[in-house]
Amino acid sequence: MRTHNMRQFDTMLPDLNGKSIMITGGSGSFGMSFIKQIVKQYKPRRLIVFSRDEYKQFMMAQSLQGPEYNCMRYFIGDVRDVERLEMAMSRVNIVIHAAALKHVSVAEYNPFECIKTNVYGAENVVRAALRTGVEKVIALSTDKAANPANLYGASKLASDKIFIAANSLSGEDGATFSVVRYGNVIGSRGSVFPFFQKLAAEGATEIPITDARMSRFWVTVEQSVNFVLSSLQLMRGGEIFVPKIPSMKVVDIAKTLAPEASLRFIGIRPGEKLHEVMITDDDARTTLELDDRFVIEPQYFSKERADLVVEAKPVPNDFRYASDTNGEWLDSNDLSALIKSTKVWS
Repeated sequence: MRTHNMRQFDTMLPDLNGKSIMITGGSGSFGMSFIKQIVKQYKPRRLIVFSRDEYKQFMMAQSLQGPEYNCMRYFIGDVRDVERLEMAMSRVNIVIHAAALKHVSVAEYNPFECIKTNVYGAENVVRAALRTGVEKVIALSTDKAANPANLYGASKLASDKIFIAANSLSGEDGATFSVVRYGNVIGSRGSVFPFFQKLAAEGATEIPITDARMSRFWVTVEQSVNFVLSSLQLMRGGEIFVPKIPSMKVVDIAKTLAPEASLRFIGIRPGEKLHEVMITDDDARTTLELDDRFVIEPQYFSKERADLVVEAKPVPNDFRYASDTNGEWLDSNDLSALIKSTKVWS
């Protein structure tokens, strides 16, 4: 099955007027798109960018000009520093945790640094949110966290578990914590798209591909922002939200972006998988399906809790949501249209 009109996940969005919102790792591609959408739709009291890259923050502040951005605040800080997190979260209502070391090969070569940011950093975000009275925390995860084959995926799985378990620490009136898990982002600087386009622009005659069979889930950065916002509205604590998004083979992406070049197969890199999974058959036992997403409920969820989700239905016990068996696929025309409509890595 092929999809032409990708879901926008823009129903049931929350009311964020007057709220103070902080984005860890907020100077990246997601943070930039998130902030632009928030100021377009709402009048927040404060929008706080928390990241350790002063250059990106400086460039962000230069590009986000106008009275609608008077709510912006920029905090230099690292999620490894819980005291700095607590200072930044003072009087914050909502935290979007996007900070992470995200590259598979970098994590494989620098395992200690990956754990410090992705695992200890997640613990620090939870501790700071509990101590400062934050209302809601959503952590951004990855398809690589399901059945992980690399350290990056394993560290994000650990992070997911930390945020889910945090609901047991916060009590009935404390912060609620949930996770969103999605695939590779069209429009992010770290995706394969700018790499392939750069090679094509330079006149490369060959495009390196690890394996001809490789497939991935794809989502636009605008979709990812809407998905986070709508999950904020749906969350009650402990869920992992998974969007229904299409797959595409990496070879088809290369052929679309660099049609004149031939393909050179170089073999799978350490920690890389042929296909990605976002919901395993083990997760299927507690997974509910909505029109535009799946919701992996925490192990302790009850029937009453499930009934709170409008029009939710359990998936089959043998259900598995993987990029190679996905029912929705992009073709070259779909991808070209998406790239034209997306502000990609500029």
